[in-house]
Parts: sequence; structure tokens; C-alpha cells
Amino acid sequence: MDSKMIAHNMSLTPTLAQWKKLRLKPKHTFVVGVLARPTDDISEETLRKTNVYKDNWFDKLAINHLSKSVQAATGISNNKSGFDSLVEAATVASQKFNTTQQQGIILDALDRAFPKPILSVIRRVMPPSKLAREYFAVFTTIFFAWLLGPSEVRESEINGRREKNIVHIKKCRFLEETNCVGMCINLCKMPSQLFIKDSFGMPVNMVPNFDDMSCEMIFGQEPPASTDDPALKQPCYKLCKAKKNHATQCLS
Repeated sequence: MDSKMIAHNMSLTPTLAQWKKLRLKPKHTFVVGVLARPTDDISEETLRKTNVYKDNWFDKLAINHLSKSVQAATGISNNKSGFDSLVEAATVASQKFNTTQQQGIILDALDRAFPKPILSVIRRVMPPSKLAREYFAVFTTIFFAWLLGPSEVRESEINGRREKNIVHIKKCRFLEETNCVGMCINLCKMPSQLFIKDSFGMPVNMVPNFDDMSCEMIFGQEPPASTDDPALKQPCYKLCKAKKNHATQCLS
């Protein structure tokens, strides 16, 4: 089946506060359905081949902290360890909750994982600027490799100037472990964009490439409206581990 898009009255860019207020009582919704179907756009070899990670003590600590935060947000714990525990927590969220709730769960988890006082200080001392955009890019490649996989900083042009504000993720660790487009969108892309914008005042556009599982995080760039975002119209992989249809929703 082809991807389908159904639009209703809605707000394209709800704030984090709006999510917290509305996600349990959705009113009008905007729905972009990404319906699972077999696809030949990516080979089975690419889907099955995963990088081997040797997590150090910091990586293990960060993975466990985020996994526990997701488990606390869902209210469903698991007995797995390491990255498997995080994937299991995310998989449960994708199977037990609708897409609106999935995004809300990750926002809750990120709230639990990152102390608000620290986020507030960072926002005050680093308002949006060339320095801030480049700082966030470098910080992400160094401190979030355990979640994203190997990445590098790349340049783009903003207001006629070259800046090193792009994080190019060579092959996303989370995506290659789940093989699920819907989980990438609802449990990573959409809530992360909103959380970073609300917490730091820094817009970021996450652009996944589902053909090779790479991704770009473009700091300083507003993400496109849901109606125009190609990622939300992508069919799932034929080896999707979730084995279910997917849809993304935005609340009004």
C-alpha cells in the first residue's frame, strides 16, 4: 500500500507544554500515515548488517540512564541490559501506545534524563548563535555516539556564512537495531526536535536517510511542516521488527 496523508485542523509545531497538556486528551489531529509495505529501496543485507559497538563505562551509564527513563515513562520495565534494554523499552512503547503517546513518552523520558536546572543554564548562557550551533554539533558527536553511532561535523551555509552546524550520522545505531521507520520517527526524530527547541531555544531539523540509515541533524534549521516532511511519508522496511503499520500525529 502507498503512503497516505490525512489532514485535519491542527497546529504544525506544538510546544512541549502543549504536548504535556494535550497528549492524553487529543482534540483535532494531523495524521500522516506511513503504512508498512515491502520495499526494494534498501537491501536485506544493509538491514541485517549491524556495526559492532564496544561501549565504555560512560556509554553504558548513559544507555542505562536513558533506558530507565523510557521504562519509567511507559511504566513497563524489562530485565535486559545495555543497548538491548533501551531497544526493548522503545519497542514496548511502539507496540503498547499510539503514535501520539509514543512521542509524549519520549518527551517525558528526556525530561527525566536531563536535569532542568542544567538545561536552563545552557539556554541562558548559549542563546542561538553561530557559536551555539557549532557547539551543539560538536557536543552531539562526542557525547551521543553511544546512541547515534559514529558521526562527524559538516558545514552548511546560514545567512551567507559557512558554519559547522551539521551532525552527519553515518549509520544510526538506534535505527539499525530496530529496522523500523515508525520508531525512528515517533521515538527519535519528532520528540527530539521538539525537546531541543523547547529546552535550548535551538531549532534542529533531523533528516534521516532510510536508504542507508544515515541521518543529518541540522542545528539552526527549522524542521519542515509535517505536510512537507519526506520522512513522514516513508514506507517501513520489509524487515521491520515492529511488524505493524505506522502513523505520526501532531496535536492542535
